[in-house]
Amino acid sequence: MNRHFDKIDVGSLELKDQVVSINRVTKVVKGGKNLSFSALVVVGDSAGHVGYGMGKAREVSSAIKKGVEAAKKNIVRVPISKGSTIPHTVTGRYGSGSVLLKPASEGTGVIAGGAVRAVITAAGIQNILTKSLGSTTAHNVVKATVDALTRLKQPERVALLRGKQVSDIISDTKHRRSTMEQRPSPPRAATADAPAAEGAPAETGLAAVPDAPPAAVPEG
Repeated sequence: MNRHFDKIDVGSLELKDQVVSINRVTKVVKGGKNLSFSALVVVGDSAGHVGYGMGKAREVSSAIKKGVEAAKKNIVRVPISKGSTIPHTVTGRYGSGSVLLKPASEGTGVIAGGAVRAVITAAGIQNILTKSLGSTTAHNVVKATVDALTRLKQPERVALLRGKQVSDIISDTKHRRSTMEQRPSPPRAATADAPAAEGAPAETGLAAVPDAPPAAVPEG
């Protein structure tokens, strides 16, 4: 799916970098072994802008510096609604990684860990529920989280495309959430430990046998 991204002036942003993972790579050559490092870095201004990048070098500091420069070229804008959360539920995917993001109420905090937390905090989201459903590799998780954030849509833009008011879009979303939460669960089948509901015939493996008088004993 092709998504349009607005051009962002990186020079006007106060970006902070955070190292997600550092991997040591050893390459065996004819003359011996070459040791290098690869660093995965996330940058953000905690105000709706976040990006990621990877750098490789013979030294850790050089790898991190290259990762920061690469991350600044991949900055994306994240829509943040009132309450410092995301507008709606979204799922991001990259490779075998899949990350689910759900909006949360004020005071919930960032319910995330590892690479997902690094991206969420860099973007400036303060209340959110997350769940990593696929690969646990840091690269896949970071890219899947950023993919989920780029799929978010602002209520104003959706209302403009649908020809409605912003209040109508928000009310429709709340009604859909409440409908899903109030959906009744399917009845469970009766088991030996849990008998069937009152008024329903109980199924047993023995057929009902009418009471019969005891057989007469012949006199000897």
